[in-house]
Amino acid sequence: MNSTPLLISSGDPLLDRRHDWARGLIERGEAAAAAELLRDTLSKAPGFIAGWFLLGQARIEAGDLEEAVQAFRKVIAIDPDDRLGAGLRLARLGEKNVPGAMSPTYVRTLFDQYAGRFDRELVGALAYRGPALMLAAIDAVVGEKAYFPRVLDLGCGTGLMGAAIRARAGELVGVDLSSKMIAEADKKKIYDRLAVDDLIVFMDADPAAYDLILAADVFVYLSNLTPALLRAAKKLAACGLMAFTVETYKGDKVILGDTLRFAHGEKHLRMAAQNAGLDTVWLESVSTRMEKNSSVEGRLAVLRARG
Repeated sequence: MNSTPLLISSGDPLLDRRHDWARGLIERGEAAAAAELLRDTLSKAPGFIAGWFLLGQARIEAGDLEEAVQAFRKVIAIDPDDRLGAGLRLARLGEKNVPGAMSPTYVRTLFDQYAGRFDRELVGALAYRGPALMLAAIDAVVGEKAYFPRVLDLGCGTGLMGAAIRARAGELVGVDLSSKMIAEADKKKIYDRLAVDDLIVFMDADPAAYDLILAADVFVYLSNLTPALLRAAKKLAACGLMAFTVETYKGDKVILGDTLRFAHGEKHLRMAAQNAGLDTVWLESVSTRMEKNSSVEGRLAVLRARG
């Protein structure tokens, strides 16, 4: 999912308007002119984060990747929390060992902006069907009448997965980085408990054990699946299940796509499950959503804890 980056004001309305003009120039294919305007703007407001970020985008469009790298590095130097996702752009430009390329603050900012229109755009415009596919896979593994006394919904967002599993769950717990997404989920009165937290931090601190852990289109924001699956394995009751979806590609490892989401190869997925001590009992190719009028290639996995 993509969103227009949060505009962090320069503090000067005239310079903010210049930023808007530069964005318009880029959209019209005049990236070099946009970069020139932004350079002048930044000479007057050197701490203007959104200006540096847009300069990086302009230089990419103009084919000057080295200056783009410098601009995105400047964003992170000014804003180490990286609210705008400059680390992801650096990773796409080939920078190695970008610290925290997918920063939690970036993900939180992205979804805080998106929360109010999330259901409408994801389900309506992008034909999202992840929860239905996950529920069907769970049914195929344990039967349609299976009941789960305790269920944890990782990256629960506005509650789309929670709504799908509610009738099959006893206690239903949801966790998400975005407080605004959690607020939308709370309105639906689906969950018994909701928490605003990082999913790994939450699993490390929560003393409960769960019969089913779900992660619908959440792991596209994690590069390495092993840490999350290791935590999930510790949280699962004996023979408990974990179901999740990822985006994928034809290779074996993990790549950062041009959508700025991670795609996980099948080998990485299977090895992460194995390293966590979870058995892969279901793995199929699926598409949970559309992107630019094309189906996004993905996989759906159901893992079982040993017991």
